[in-house]
Amino acid sequence: MSTPGFKQAPHPVTLEGHGVRLVPLSPEHSAGLRAAAADGELWNLRVTSVPEPEQTETYVTQALQGRDDGHMLPFAVLDAASGTVLGTTRYHDIVPAVARLEIGYTWYARSHQRTRINTSCKLLLLEHAFDVLGAGVVGWRTDNYNHASQRAIERLGARRDGVIRHHALRRDGTVRDTVMYSLLAGEWPEVRAHLLYQLQRPRA
Repeated sequence: MSTPGFKQAPHPVTLEGHGVRLVPLSPEHSAGLRAAAADGELWNLRVTSVPEPEQTETYVTQALQGRDDGHMLPFAVLDAASGTVLGTTRYHDIVPAVARLEIGYTWYARSHQRTRINTSCKLLLLEHAFDVLGAGVVGWRTDNYNHASQRAIERLGARRDGVIRHHALRRDGTVRDTVMYSLLAGEWPEVRAHLLYQLQRPRA
């Protein structure tokens, strides 16, 4: 019996469309990430992974170590027209044996939240995961108190799988419960149609 797996091994790649460009994260993006995080002082949010300004280089270094270890692919999110760094996202918890990966560590400058940016990024990441890599499932996880993140994931069409209690440390030293979501390959065509509709419809 053959073991299920990706059609091709996940590797650093540039994804572009719908006004954004996702490029492999590198140390040269540190200044742009600091500026994006300063737009709203996002590091003050206890339920996110946004680094404090002085920790940005370490944040990037740790992401690249995850890439080198084979379980992460981090991206810088750029405005396609200007090249401005808007934030970051990544594939993580990559499990080739069962063609599984998760999307997370996602954050954007405050001025670009509640825009088309997140929908555009998720569409590009999901297209690559399912259509190119051949993922069997894509997952998400978020803090039980990060209600905005939960709503955003649910708007994508992902299913809530459950809650892992007392699961991970927050930056303030408290321990969070983690809410898990997933999207199966068979559910992807309908979700893709919905995301495309969201991007094409007029916005107020």
